[in-house]
Amino acid sequence: MMCVGVASLCVNDALAKTLTEGYSPLQIQFMRNLIALPFALLIAFKMGGTPALRSHRPLAHLLRGTLWISATFMFFTSIMYLGLAEATALIFVAPLFITAISAMFLGEHVGWRRWLAVLAGFAGVLIVVRPGGSTFQLISLLPVATAFVYALLMLSARWVDSRESVWTLLLYLTATGALLSAFIVPLVWVPVRLEDVWLFVGIAVFGTAGMTLMTQAFRLAPAVVVAPLDYTALLWATILGWLFWNEIPDAMTFVGAAVIVVSGVFIILREHSAIE
Repeated sequence: MMCVGVASLCVNDALAKTLTEGYSPLQIQFMRNLIALPFALLIAFKMGGTPALRSHRPLAHLLRGTLWISATFMFFTSIMYLGLAEATALIFVAPLFITAISAMFLGEHVGWRRWLAVLAGFAGVLIVVRPGGSTFQLISLLPVATAFVYALLMLSARWVDSRESVWTLLLYLTATGALLSAFIVPLVWVPVRLEDVWLFVGIAVFGTAGMTLMTQAFRLAPAVVVAPLDYTALLWATILGWLFWNEIPDAMTFVGAAVIVVSGVFIILREHSAIE
C-alpha cells in the first residue's frame, strides 16, 4: 500500500512537470486541489463519518494549508528546471529538517547519532547540488527549501486537535489549499486547453490516491516499517524522468541521494528505538 501510494505521488509529480510547460505552478496547484476536493470529501466521510467533516481548530488547518501551498508551489517550480529524480532526491532531506527543528525549537532530545545522521544527510545535499561547481544551479536549492516547509507542515500536525482523524487533516488540507490558491490564481490564470483537462484530472486522482494509500499504510503498520518505503520514490522518479524527458542523473546525484536516503532511514530507526 505504501509503495503504490508513493508511486502514485511520483506520477502526480510527472503530470505536474508536463503541465508546467503551459501553466503556472500556482494554477496547476489550484486545479489539482479543486478537482481533488470532492474525492477528499468522499474519502473523509466514508472513512470517518460526519465527525471527520468537522474541525475543532480551523486556524491550525489554515496554517497547514498555507504551508501546503507554499511547499507545492516551490516543488512544482523546481521541476520546471530540474530533473524529476534530482528534485525528488533533495526532497528526502525533510526528515532531517524535522529532527533538527524538533531538537532546536521543540525541546526534544536528539542523541549524537541522529545529529551525525542529520549532518551526513546535508552532506549528501551538497554532493547533489555541488555549490561552486560548473553544474550548480541556484534553482537546485528550491527542493531543499520545499523540504524545510514540508517539515514544518508535518510538525504542525501537533497543533491540530487530537480529536480529529487523519481523514479530517486530508480533507482540510485539500480544502484550504484550494481556497488560499483561489485568491492568487487569477493573476496567473490562462485558459485550460481541452487536451490538458485529463492531465489536471490525473494529478488530482493520483495525488489524492497517493496520500490516501500512504495514510492507510501508516495506520496499518508501524512507522519504522512503512516510512523507509517512502524512498522508493527515487526509483519511480528516475524511471519517469528517463521515459518522458530522457533525464539520466549523473553518478554524483546518485551518490548524494544514497547518502540522504541512508541518513533518513537511520534517523527513522533511531527514533523508533528511542520511543521503545
